[in-house]
Amino acid sequence: MLTLEGYIVLAIVLLTIIALAREVMRSGLVFFSSAVILMATGIITDKEFLAGFSNKGMITVGVLFLVSEGIRQAGLLNRLAQTYLPKKRGRLVFMIPRILLPVSVLSAFLNNTPIVIIFAPIIKKWSEKLNLSYKKFLIPLSYATILGGMCTLIGTSTNLVVHGLMIDNGLPGFSMFELGKVGIFIAILGILYLAIFGNKLLPGRKILFNGKSSKEYKDYYYDIIIPDNSNLIGREIVNGRIKELSKLHIKCIDRNQEIIETGKGRVIIQPRDKLLLAGKSDRLNFILLNDHIRLSGFDLIKNVPKEKLKQFEAVLSPRFPGVGKTIPEFNFYEHYQALVLAVHRNGERITTNIGKLKLKPGDNLMLLTTDKFIQNWGESKIFYLTSYIRDYRKTGNFWTKWAAFLILICMIIGATIGQYFDSPAGLTFDMFFFSILAAVLLIWLKILPHQKYTKSISWDVLITIACSFAISKALQNSGAAESLARTTIQYSRAFGPVGVLASLFLTTVIFTEIITNNAAAALVFPIALAAAQQLGVDPKPFFVAIAIAASASFSTPIGYQTNLIVQAIGNYKFKDYLKIGLPLNILAFILSIILIPYFWKF
Repeated sequence: MLTLEGYIVLAIVLLTIIALAREVMRSGLVFFSSAVILMATGIITDKEFLAGFSNKGMITVGVLFLVSEGIRQAGLLNRLAQTYLPKKRGRLVFMIPRILLPVSVLSAFLNNTPIVIIFAPIIKKWSEKLNLSYKKFLIPLSYATILGGMCTLIGTSTNLVVHGLMIDNGLPGFSMFELGKVGIFIAILGILYLAIFGNKLLPGRKILFNGKSSKEYKDYYYDIIIPDNSNLIGREIVNGRIKELSKLHIKCIDRNQEIIETGKGRVIIQPRDKLLLAGKSDRLNFILLNDHIRLSGFDLIKNVPKEKLKQFEAVLSPRFPGVGKTIPEFNFYEHYQALVLAVHRNGERITTNIGKLKLKPGDNLMLLTTDKFIQNWGESKIFYLTSYIRDYRKTGNFWTKWAAFLILICMIIGATIGQYFDSPAGLTFDMFFFSILAAVLLIWLKILPHQKYTKSISWDVLITIACSFAISKALQNSGAAESLARTTIQYSRAFGPVGVLASLFLTTVIFTEIITNNAAAALVFPIALAAAQQLGVDPKPFFVAIAIAASASFSTPIGYQTNLIVQAIGNYKFKDYLKIGLPLNILAFILSIILIPYFWKF
C-alpha cells in the first residue's frame, strides 16, 4: 500500500516531468526545486540532498567536459572533420557510413556536444559544395554521436549517472567497455539503417544513385527591397527568375503586405517591392555590392564597409541573455553589432514580424556582421556558432594536436586496465582518477586555456544530475519505487524478468524523449532496483537496459542536446525526427531485449 509520502513523491515527479516538458525553466532549476521540496517535507535528509553533488559519477561528468574542451581546443576534431569527408559525390548508402563511423568512434570517448558543434557546419558547407542536401546528413550526425556514446562508460553522461547510482547502492559499477556488448551492435545496425533508408526517410532532396542532380542547391534566403532608382523596376520575373539576379531564385514578392508567388508565371517588379531570394551562401557578396537592390534592415550597418560583412549562423543556447525577449526589446544590434536577417525555428523560416518574435533557446539566427563578432563571441557559450567555423576556429599546432591525442589515449587505456592493478589504500584507478589527471595535464600544458575553463562545463547538466540523485533517493525512501516495481511486475508477470526488462526499457525511452536522458535514468533506476529485489534476480541487466534506453533519444529533438542543435542548424521539423527516429528506437529496443539477457544473466 502506497503511503502518503509515496503519493507526495509521485506528485512531485509528475509535476517535474510536466515542468520539463513545458520548458517552464531550465532543467537544473526544475530538479533543484523538486529536490528542495522533498528535503523540506522530510522525505530526504539534507545529507541525501547533498549526496548527488559529491557523487563520483557526477563529478566525472564535469571533469570530462574539461577534457572534451581541451581536445576541441587542440584542433583534433576540426582537422579530422575537414579531411575524412568524401571529396566527390556518391551513393548515400556508401557516404553515410563513411561519415558516421569516425563520429561514432569519437563520441564513445568525448562529449557529444562539441563534436556536433564542430562537425555540423563543416558537413553543411561540404554538402553545399557537392550540391547535396545537408538534411540527409545532420540528423544522422546527431544519431551517430548517440550511438557511439552507448558503447563505453564515458560515451555519455547517462552511463556515468547509472554507474554512480549503482555504486551508491553498494553494487559494482560498469567497466569501461562493458556496455559495448550491446551498444556496438546497436551502433552498427543503426548506421546501416540510416545508410539504407536515409534517402527515403530523411527530409531534403533525394541523392540520386547516378551521382548527378539537375537542381541547384539552395539554402540561404535573403530579403531585399527594390529602391526607387533601381534598374529592376519594370523588369519581368519569369518562373521565379530574372537575369539581373544571377543564380538567385525569387520565391515571392511582398507588395503592400500582399504576398505574390513568383514560382510560376510572370510578375512585373515595382518600386519598394520586397523580394525573398533563395541561393547559395556565396550570393551574399553579390547582393551587398549590387546598387539596384538593398538588403532589408541594412540601414543599421550602412556605415560598415560592405567588403567586411559576412553572413553567420548562430544558434542560441540556454545561456543567451535575451531569451524571452524580442529582438528590439533586447536591442540585439547594440549588444553584438550584428543584423538579424532571419530566424529559423522548428524547421520554419521567419522573416516577417521578426520584431514581435520572442527568442528561445535553439533558435537559429541568420546574422550579417563582421569578423569582430567572432573575436568577441566566438568562444562564448551563449551561441553555438555554426557558419564560417573553418575561418575562425583555431586548429592548434602540430605539438598540441599530438599531445592532446596522447593524453586522451592514456586516459582511456588507464581507465580500462586500472582495475587490474593494486592501488594505495583509499585510491582507485578508475575513470575519475584518470580523467582528472588528463584535465590537469591539458590545462598545465596550455592546451586548454585556464582563463576560461569554467565556461566549458555545463553546470545545468551537473545540477540536473546531482538533484536527480536526490529524487531517485526519495522514490526509494517513500516506497514509491517499490510500489511502481510491483505494478510493473504484475503487468509483466507472464513474461518473467524479460517482460520487466522490456517495461523498464520502454518507460525510460518515453521519459528520455520528453525530459532529459540523465533525469530519465535517475527516475527509473530505483524502480528497476526494487523490481530486481522483488523478483530475486540480479539487477544489472535492468541497469544496462536503463543506460541504453536513456540514450536512445531518436524520435524527438528535445530529449538530447545534439538533436536540438542540429534541428536549429538543419531547419528540421519535429516530424522529421519521428519519421526517421521511431524505427531506430524500435531497432534499439529489439536488439536490447535479445542481447541483454544473453550477456548478463538474471
